[in-house]
Amino acid sequence: MGPAGQRSYLVTDDDGSSYLAQLADEMEAVQLTAGETVLGHAAEMLADEKVEVWELRFLGHRLCEALRDALRVAESRGGRLPEVDDEDGPDDSSAPCDGTPG
Repeated sequence: MGPAGQRSYLVTDDDGSSYLAQLADEMEAVQLTAGETVLGHAAEMLADEKVEVWELRFLGHRLCEALRDALRVAESRGGRLPEVDDEDGPDDSSAPCDGTPG
């Protein structure tokens, strides 16, 4: 992001083989992996009845960071992905974080 909060976009060649495109792909992979890790910790902490309030607050901040990164990755890749018809897949919006059926 720029100093005023504006987004910055990487314009690359069509095949994405440039050094900067590969670096951006690697950074996105790191961000998504970190999000998966935080989500795993969240499921464990939410199952623990002895977790402290400050721990949950810290977890909430990390989850917000991970979600922000994931949304940024999704937005940046949005132009490169084919459009998907909403009627093709199930609606899992009510599924809990740990992946168990809601």
